[in-house]
Amino acid sequence: MSKFYYNEEQESYDAIVVGTGISGGWAAKELCEAGLKTLVLERGRMVKHIDDYVTANKDPWDFPNGGEATKEIIEQQPKQNRTGYTTNQASHMWFVNDKEHPYNETKRFDWMRGYHLGGRSLQWGRQSYRWSDIDFNANKKEGISIDWPVRYKDIAPWYSKVETYIGVSGEALNLPQLPDSEFLPMMELNCVEQHFREKVAENFDGRVVTAGRTAHLTGTKQFDGRSKCQFRNRCIRGCPFGAYFSSLSSTLPAAEATGNMTLRPDSIVHEIMYDPDTKKATGVKVIDANTKETFEFKAKVIFLCASAIASTSILMQSKSDTFPNGMGNESDQLGRNIMDHHLGVGASGKFDGFEDNYYKGRKPSGIYIPRFRNLGGKSEQSEYKRGFGYQGGASRGNWEDTVAELAYGKDLKDAVLKPGGWQFGMTGFGEVLPYEENRFTLDYDKLDDWGLPTVTFDAEFKENEWKMREDMKQSAVDMLTKAGLKDVTPYDNPGALGLGIHEMGTARMGRDRKTSVLNGNNQLHDVSNVYVTDGSFMTSANCVNPSLTYMAFTARAADHAVQELKKGNI
Repeated sequence: MSKFYYNEEQESYDAIVVGTGISGGWAAKELCEAGLKTLVLERGRMVKHIDDYVTANKDPWDFPNGGEATKEIIEQQPKQNRTGYTTNQASHMWFVNDKEHPYNETKRFDWMRGYHLGGRSLQWGRQSYRWSDIDFNANKKEGISIDWPVRYKDIAPWYSKVETYIGVSGEALNLPQLPDSEFLPMMELNCVEQHFREKVAENFDGRVVTAGRTAHLTGTKQFDGRSKCQFRNRCIRGCPFGAYFSSLSSTLPAAEATGNMTLRPDSIVHEIMYDPDTKKATGVKVIDANTKETFEFKAKVIFLCASAIASTSILMQSKSDTFPNGMGNESDQLGRNIMDHHLGVGASGKFDGFEDNYYKGRKPSGIYIPRFRNLGGKSEQSEYKRGFGYQGGASRGNWEDTVAELAYGKDLKDAVLKPGGWQFGMTGFGEVLPYEENRFTLDYDKLDDWGLPTVTFDAEFKENEWKMREDMKQSAVDMLTKAGLKDVTPYDNPGALGLGIHEMGTARMGRDRKTSVLNGNNQLHDVSNVYVTDGSFMTSANCVNPSLTYMAFTARAADHAVQELKKGNI
């Protein structure tokens, strides 16, 4: 990836892509492969695939204190440390320094950011699920928020395009609420997971247990520059095998291979320039992250893919006589309707049996239970709208569970050589509804080190989410109990919005410019050569991980932009 670092930098391009994560990588690939000379801007540092995965091959004993967060790390990441996992020594380098990149909270919001080439495509959970028309129709059917301007048939071929390129392992189920993907072989369930699957099928109509649909290469199909999953489960450190999909190992190299990409890291985009005569965007303003020197780059088309909060912040800062409240903000919807998924609620238990069974490797994905509520008939709930799914899995307990009882001596030595008993845990992922009052604003009185306004969050869970959580907890208990687990223990640790790392909705798409920012092609209603294809555009949240949907919409929008350029419409 290094040869395009500041390569042939010029003032004008066919296209500019802002951000290099899940969406930005796809935009870069599609635009470059269509022949567009494309400038790709990343606000964070340069990272090289394989070379810069500095902890990928370390074992627990290679880290001081077993890899637990140090006092220094916690001081640098005090807000992210609330999440419980971003400050581990093996992966903290992928998350920003909170003090260098501050934000404000009217209500708690867990904003986890990765400022580096590849963005959060290096850190994501790789769970990849399609939406269905149940989801695209939900707002209209229930009179909530506004209607999506697209339906499943519009996105289905783009899901297929993305899936066959990134590789998604999974199992076809033919469920209306969870359309099947183009699958690689499923990651096998272990014996307790398979037992759980069978017992749930026996005892609960409409509930299905399957393997997580995961963007990991399995089977024998060949993918350029990538090899299949090695079952190390060190994914968040960066995968030197390229087994899980990231823009760093896949889409950015594809864009580079065309010779049409100019890559510029350390480039903070803060404004889109606008020509009121042509009613088009002309380019972007950039601050060099290191030198703080300012630049302007021009292009015929601009793709904002910087993440939901960052892209919308850029639009908010793009003020002019035409757009005094931010570019494309006639609807006053910029920054509103923040969504995420609410999680941290479920149950766990112990399983007696299968002591003579174990498993090989560290599988990077467990079970998935698709949504089974509010789908019609007996599944309908009067207490809340929408639904939830579960992720989880079974494993053998580790030897530490035995130490407290045996303490020392020969019995301890024997015990540490034997695997512990089976444990099973599951956590729900629930849909958060879009609420206009859940929003962020920009604080021009509190500036960052680059002189830019900081973000202030004012968003929270509401009654629908709290009612849903009661069901998420009880349903988990019911399924584990029916499956024969012992000592089943429920839990509910709600945290706050942002904890799911699925920020969505701050520049939503819709059919009417008076109530939305983008049209059904991800274009700004009022500036047709600006596309936004990260989580900003989402009009509702569903209960599934959203990254596959971002990629499908990005590929579709890039194709639209290329066709519009050919026609001279943008």
